[in-house]
Amino acid sequence: MPTINPLPERYRSIKSSITDSTPLVIDTEANPQDILEAALQRIRASSQLLETLHCQCFKHGDVQDIPHITHALYLLTQDGCDLLTVAQQRMMGWKAPV
Repeated sequence: MPTINPLPERYRSIKSSITDSTPLVIDTEANPQDILEAALQRIRASSQLLETLHCQCFKHGDVQDIPHITHALYLLTQDGCDLLTVAQQRMMGWKAPV
C-alpha cells in the first residue's frame, strides 16, 4: 500500500495496517525488552483466545462471529510477529549494559 508520509527509518509500520497512512508503528529504537514484551502480550492474547475457542461449544454460535474472531486473531498474531521480528533484529545487535 502506498504511504502518504514516509516514516523515518526508526519507525516501522505494522503489516496489519490497511490504510494509506501508518497510524500504528513500531519504534525500532525502543528497548528490545519492551518490544519483546509487547510481542509476547499479543501472541499470548491470541493463544488464549484460541484456547477459549477450542473449549467452547459452537452449537449456539453465530456464523457471522467467525470472521470477527479470525480478524481479531489475525491482528494480534500479525502485530506480535512484527514486534518479534524487530525485537530479534535489535537483540542480535544488543549488548548487555555494563
